[in-house]
Amino acid sequence: MVNYHLKISGRVQGVGFRWSVYQLARQAGVEGIVMNKNDGSVYCEFQGPTAIVNELIAKVKAGPTPYAKINEVKIKQGGIKNYHHSFQITH
Repeated sequence: MVNYHLKISGRVQGVGFRWSVYQLARQAGVEGIVMNKNDGSVYCEFQGPTAIVNELIAKVKAGPTPYAKINEVKIKQGGIKNYHHSFQITH
């Protein structure tokens, strides 16, 4: 089980990015959150089995929606948290 925090910059707000990440995470069975940040980036926390989380991160880096343009993805490892077995879009 791993927990990663991502900060994604580029054209990632107003293009369905959070919704696409939400759909991918739910399909993968990953727990966590996704939210827009005031600086125009999107912040994600993914928690789950290592291989599944790494596959999800690769999909996010590739741009989960054709309208997004990813400039940079910063990844930090986090501690295991209780997300109540869900993945949520937060504000």
